Amino acid sequence: MGGIRGKGGRGGWSGRGRWIPGLMAVAVATALGAGVFVWTLPDATELARKNPKITALMEQRKAEAQAAGRRHSVQWTWVPLKRIAPHAYLAVVTMEDDRFWRHEGFDFVEMKEAAQKNWEEKRYRRGASTITQQLAKNLYFGTEKSLWRKVREAAAAWKIERALPKRRTLEIYLNVVEWGDGIYGIEAAARHYFGKSAADLSVEEAVRLAVVLPNPRRYDPRGSSAFVENRRAVLVERLTRKGVSIDAELSSATSGS
Repeated sequence: MGGIRGKGGRGGWSGRGRWIPGLMAVAVATALGAGVFVWTLPDATELARKNPKITALMEQRKAEAQAAGRRHSVQWTWVPLKRIAPHAYLAVVTMEDDRFWRHEGFDFVEMKEAAQKNWEEKRYRRGASTITQQLAKNLYFGTEKSLWRKVREAAAAWKIERALPKRRTLEIYLNVVEWGDGIYGIEAAARHYFGKSAADLSVEEAVRLAVVLPNPRRYDPRGSSAFVENRRAVLVERLTRKGVSIDAELSSATSGS
């Protein structure tokens, strides 16, 4: 009986042993493939010291306008983060990615909540892209709707998160994000919609700029559409919990006049 067990044992281990080289080859090939994939993505480290001169989204909008026979003008003025009113970028972060300062490029809490909401409503209505992911999309890929673009966007966001400090990521995002037809960045948006610099935006103006970001070419921050007003109410409530009060701002303006 001992011999039988020994023979069976040797045969079993020998069979499994033949699989080991194959599994190792697959693992190595997978690792190499992943490495090559990440390596072929744009180098995010240069963004630490250089501002982008153009983005994939800008190029896409230009091509769309040319294809439609329309003239495409661009409004874009770069400003450092220190020249943007703090409540303005607080409003954007609060509305777009409230866990921006804490996550590492991906908000898994928001992803779970979005998936649950979409499942309950039986349609895709809520996304979970972080500011880092949106920046990757704007810089490198544009708005093409494909699974491959989403995969590359996620990998690029991972690289950005590891190459840049959070403040630099936010600074670039605020300067390249689309805020209307041909309007890019918060400085151009502030001047176009409110006739002032991003440094001089009031809380109310900052809120209105922030709430249209999901679809800035459709909604005007100065408008009174149900979409803008509903999102404005949500953001004002969130900012109030953080100690930013529009009522206090209005009171201050009134007393100073």
